[in-house]
This record gives sequence, structure tokens and C-alpha cells, in this order.
Amino acid sequence: MRVAAAIPAYEAAYSVGAVVARTRAVIDDVLVIDDGSNDGTADAARAAGAEVHVFPENKGKGAALRAAFTILFSRGFEGVVTIDADGQHLPEEVPRLLAVASHAELVLGTRDHLFAEMGGVRRLSNRLSSRAISWAAGQAISDVQTGFRFYARELIERTGFPESGFEAESAVVVRAVRRGLRVTTTPVRLGRADGRNTSHYRPVLDSLRIAAGVLHARYSSD
Repeated sequence: MRVAAAIPAYEAAYSVGAVVARTRAVIDDVLVIDDGSNDGTADAARAAGAEVHVFPENKGKGAALRAAFTILFSRGFEGVVTIDADGQHLPEEVPRLLAVASHAELVLGTRDHLFAEMGGVRRLSNRLSSRAISWAAGQAISDVQTGFRFYARELIERTGFPESGFEAESAVVVRAVRRGLRVTTTPVRLGRADGRNTSHYRPVLDSLRIAAGVLHARYSSD
């Protein structure tokens, strides 16, 4: 199976180079989508050996991933591993995703075994959101918010990836399960358990967008 890596990046010049270099040690083809950064993110990614596509302005994580899927699947790749640019995900854990990728169209690298190491607010948010999204999907999933994933081309072809923000990663899980695609999980190690200090997630606005996106995905998939 031909697999590439996609790294959505926004204002991540401090970390993206190391993430790219470590990812290239396990996956040859690495594509970074610079989501309108102003801090040299694109240059740092290129210097580390990644192909870089640059948005002139910030469009959101979902839009960055959608662009990566369009580019990579059009080139014949059968799967894409997504890795955040802030260093929380360990590229060395990619083989854990690929080890079960032959049995699922979507693999989530889960962190629930590390929730105790997170701050109280983030831990509670992850648990509650995972329960709510599991209900909407109709399948119990312990950690839906993880961005460390394997996507098969068939999944994106059948579910689409229309949302532009953080809600895209939650909504696609709901559509995938409700359309009969196989979604599975595997526990992974992290560079650090709580990524709140490096995340661009806006708790109120993005939580509302996730809720709206999940509900739309739930009822539009029936």
C-alpha cells in the first residue's frame, strides 16, 4: 500500500522541521499544508525535506487536510497518515497505525490511556466530546479528537471532507461509521500528553462548530 504523510501547519516554524524530519524517517512522501502562517513555517518545512503547499490566508485545519487529500490521492496514494505540526504526535508511532490499516478505512491513534497526564479541563473535554461523538456515530470510540490518523482513499471518496475547521475530524468519524466503513483505534505514545499550549483550538467557538458539524453529519448520513 502506497502511503504518504500530511502535516497541516499553522504558525509552527518552531516545531515543523523536526516533525518533518522524523516523519521522513518512516514515510518517504511528506506533504505540509501551510495554513496561512506568517512565521516561516513553509521555509522550515521545506528545509527539512517536505513538499509544501501554502495557503495565502488561514482557512482552517479541515481545509488544509482536504487539500492534502486531494493532492495525494490524485497521485495514486492509497492511504494518508495525518500528523500535527506541533510535535505532540510522535512520527515513530506511525507503524502502529499502519499495522491495523489493512483492517479499517480509518485508524485513530488514541490517547485515552494518557488522559490522566492532561490538565483537568482538557481531560474532561476529551472524555465528554468522545462520548457525544460516539453516540452520534453509533460506535464507542474512546478518543475521537486525536489528529494522529490513517485515512484510506476509499473513506475520503465515500464520506468527503467538506468542513473547514477542527470539526472536520469529528464529522468524518460520524459519516464513516454511519455509512458502514470500518473505524478502529490503536493506542499511541505522545511527545507530551497535553497540547493545550501549542494548540490553536478556540474552546468556545470551535466546540460549537464541532457540535454543529457532528449533528449535521449524523442526520445527513441517514
